[in-house]
Amino acid sequence: MIAAARKAGRRLIRDFGELENLQVSRKGPADFVTTADERTEQILVQELSVARPGYGFLLEEAGSIEGSDKTHRFIIDPIDGTTNFMHGVPHFAISIGLERESTIVSALVFNPVTDEMFVAERGHGAFLNDKRLRVAARHNLADIIVASGAPFLGKEGRNEFLKEIDVILAATSGIRRFGSAALDLAWVATGRFDAFWERKLQPWDIAAGQLLVREAGGMVSDLTGQEQMLQSGDILTANDTLHRTLLAMIREAGK
Repeated sequence: MIAAARKAGRRLIRDFGELENLQVSRKGPADFVTTADERTEQILVQELSVARPGYGFLLEEAGSIEGSDKTHRFIIDPIDGTTNFMHGVPHFAISIGLERESTIVSALVFNPVTDEMFVAERGHGAFLNDKRLRVAARHNLADIIVASGAPFLGKEGRNEFLKEIDVILAATSGIRRFGSAALDLAWVATGRFDAFWERKLQPWDIAAGQLLVREAGGMVSDLTGQEQMLQSGDILTANDTLHRTLLAMIREAGK
């Protein structure tokens, strides 16, 4: 996974440096697909298929690809933060999660611009460029920074988000909206952010990042407190104390 991400990342850096030459098409409101997206995904699939023949894929651009090995599949977002990428903002990442029998067992989030490689294996910890990661230990709401993502251009969940953000803003040091769920989760794992929540994400947005947080000692759930994040697209992550507090606040905001 690391070798595949580094190979794809080298080409992605070249594309990022030549944004004006990229061909861009719209596939939905504020949802851009670029030749860079598609090329990155193709490189990842080619490299991973050689390394693990028979594994299936769930891909943002190409959809589902069945493999002969029904117990394994890679869940891939070739550029998480495409809008950032298209605007020349150097905050985007390749995200790869390896699923074994419906459980994410390996994870990678790679920002090729900063050369930050976040990796995790189930039961073996989370790392940033070989440095062991732990989530932040802050418990006082007044001291924490929380990351999130906001619905835009008429996407569903806007009213829920506005209620939730009002409650959380009033109790914390602030909210950050950086435009890449995979990196938001990786930054929770590093302790840069104390928590992250968002609704209506896709499996490839959170498959890798949620394992990074777990292996860094954090709590991960959907917004009902269950573990159906990949199915619902809703997610909340933090240390155990903050997770309980924020989950209660989000539930209260919805009443």
